[in-house]
Amino acid sequence: MHPNTMFRKETEAQNIDFAREQGFGILAVTTPDAPLISHIPFLLSPDGTVTEFHLVRSNPIARALKTAPLKARLAVQGAHSYVSPDWYDVDDQVPTWNYVAVHLTGEITLRPVDEMRDLLDRQSELFEKRLLPKTPWTTGKMTPEVLDRMMRQIVPCRMQVDKIEGTWKLGQNKPDKVRQNAADHMEGFGIGNEVRILSALMRGVAPTG
Repeated sequence: MHPNTMFRKETEAQNIDFAREQGFGILAVTTPDAPLISHIPFLLSPDGTVTEFHLVRSNPIARALKTAPLKARLAVQGAHSYVSPDWYDVDDQVPTWNYVAVHLTGEITLRPVDEMRDLLDRQSELFEKRLLPKTPWTTGKMTPEVLDRMMRQIVPCRMQVDKIEGTWKLGQNKPDKVRQNAADHMEGFGIGNEVRILSALMRGVAPTG
């Protein structure tokens, strides 16, 4: 997390909403040898206290969890972009990178395997709703034997979240007009929704005073 408090003024509710909307992050745990990292989709409870996800049974993190719960951090990345000094339209600026990220820290445990079907159903329901009016996919479309065989390859996990930290680095340390200039140039040079989202966030941050 960036240490500048100017980039960390969003409320816990805003950080929770952001993480829940993204629904995908990088799970990291420490080991005596090196950190273990997995890229995972997840569910986050409305109050931000619990994340639920699954891992492939052969995943090193899943194997380590068989011994004991693990301290972990789930890093959720949002829109991000390089910011050229020229985009500020003022002198004596340097390059930087603007981004939004939220970290969830806590302890992860393995859950009973009989919870896997419910977790899979809830995950798919959440993300399939975003594809409407497409008819939502459900596990009921699977041949039962095939579904059972595939579910035996994954294990349900849960993290009790102890700490939520967010960095929304959007140029809040710049005068409003300068930040708006950078947002306008960024949108003109960028490709895809991510840059448009970031430039919109830059325009919408509270005035620096």
